[in-house]
Amino acid sequence: MRLPAAAVILMALVPEQQSPGDRPAANPRATRSVVLARNGIIATSQPLASAAGLKVLQAGGNAIDAAVTAAAVLSVVEPTMNGVGGDLFAIVYDAKTKSVHALNASGRAPAAATPEEFRRRGLDAIPYRGELSVSVPGVVDGWNTLLSRFGTRTLAQAVQPAIGYARDGFAVSEIIAYQWRDQETVLARDAAAAATFLPGGHAPAPGDVFRNPRLAATLQEIAAGGRDAFYKGTIAKAIAADMRRRNGLITEADLAAHASDWIDPISTTYRGYEVLELPPNTHGVVALEMLNILENFDIRSMRQNSAEYLHLLVEAKRIAFADRDAWLADPRSVPPDALARMLSKAYGAARAKSIDPQHAARAYEPLRLDARPRPEDHPEAHGDTIYLTAADRDGNVVSLIQSIYEAFGSGIVAGDTGITLHNRGSLFSLNPGHPNLLAPGKRPFHTLVPAMVLKDKRPWLSFGVMGGDMQPQGHVQVLLNLIDFGMNVQEAGEAPRFRHSAAGLALESAISPEARFGLDLRGHRIISTIGTFGGFQGILFDQKTGVMMGGSDPRKDGLAIGY
Repeated sequence: MRLPAAAVILMALVPEQQSPGDRPAANPRATRSVVLARNGIIATSQPLASAAGLKVLQAGGNAIDAAVTAAAVLSVVEPTMNGVGGDLFAIVYDAKTKSVHALNASGRAPAAATPEEFRRRGLDAIPYRGELSVSVPGVVDGWNTLLSRFGTRTLAQAVQPAIGYARDGFAVSEIIAYQWRDQETVLARDAAAAATFLPGGHAPAPGDVFRNPRLAATLQEIAAGGRDAFYKGTIAKAIAADMRRRNGLITEADLAAHASDWIDPISTTYRGYEVLELPPNTHGVVALEMLNILENFDIRSMRQNSAEYLHLLVEAKRIAFADRDAWLADPRSVPPDALARMLSKAYGAARAKSIDPQHAARAYEPLRLDARPRPEDHPEAHGDTIYLTAADRDGNVVSLIQSIYEAFGSGIVAGDTGITLHNRGSLFSLNPGHPNLLAPGKRPFHTLVPAMVLKDKRPWLSFGVMGGDMQPQGHVQVLLNLIDFGMNVQEAGEAPRFRHSAAGLALESAISPEARFGLDLRGHRIISTIGTFGGFQGILFDQKTGVMMGGSDPRKDGLAIGY
């Protein structure tokens, strides 16, 4: 949708620093009200997906049905961030048994993926994009596994709205269009990607109608043939053939061998709340370690987003990330003692003592065990992921995340399938002795982490903050906003955030000059960036009334909606 000349002139007359109108509510800071519902609710990063999930809830489907339906729609309408060529993780609260279950639907390295193979190709690191960065996609099996155990609808039913949007088209929303345009150069490098995602040679503008008929046909095959159509049928053959043509590593046998795993979440308590995250190969333990460190400080006495407060959070993040880089990998490769120590309250208290409240440390040493770790910096992931959460009238809750890792993943589309393949395999290490060393059939270190919080063994919060390395940092900031500062779920998700990386400390513009000055005095290198602070979706539960309260981040195009 191209703007007419008159509209462009009018926009030029609008002041650059225009603020929203005055909000007649007790908290004028919030951009919108909390969404309140009693029968069902869903929050996603794109309104079409939220609407599809709500329709399922209103038709009698449960939270898992709604979540998978919405996830399938997101694989079409937010192709920058996710797709059927990516991975998935989820946490499910089953109201019938009053129990929590976690799903690891991430894929594994192909059988030919060895350090020796990369050395034979003259490579000392795994390429960040392209065919050698691709691991087996897990999304489709993840959808099927969730529905098979907890759903009331079939996979064929769940993908129907997605098929419609891929076939008939959808209007591209504003933030997604901006991210799409930012990746034009990446997409143009691959003929299949350009043919699929650059109609007329360019990314669609906000409001343009985009269609992906090849992906519609692929989704229709999944509807007809189930998950086996993707892993053992014509889709698997097409992906494997494309990999052979590109001299990649994934074969039909690699796809056929894929299976998701039901696992136990890991947890800690923070001021009486039980916080659930996922174990390795994800970095959910990072958020829990940060909370264990921060619980040793009187956070409530500090001003939210003051220099004193932000300094503590950044230093806790640096400690936890040092441990992450040293130890996290496929769960079979992580020493149990390392994970136990990182989850330990005593370890958190000991690490808290190493934080100087007035000075940023030059560096933090990672956890040491008998075996000496070999820390390494993982590639900085900017946040190309979707997160959604849903809850139904019976008390079922799901926290779900799926991703193709970087924007448009590996940057390649598999033949005529319309599928963008993810580049999660690029996170493997080729460093001998590191737990994350590449090996056939091994899962890579993963940044995806859905979360859930229980109070008295019942759901109190289901939430996530997509965004690569931002995810555990975002989880902690949102939780402290809720628990320590008493914000509602919308305020907690949209409050200004920081993101720390090797490049420096990025602060959103609403963080005060006083805080910036105080952080600079403490030795932090302040940097400026836009669009890297993640995207929050969340549902908070009033355990007395049963009211569900939804929030959705203005940093995304998303929507929380219920009935």
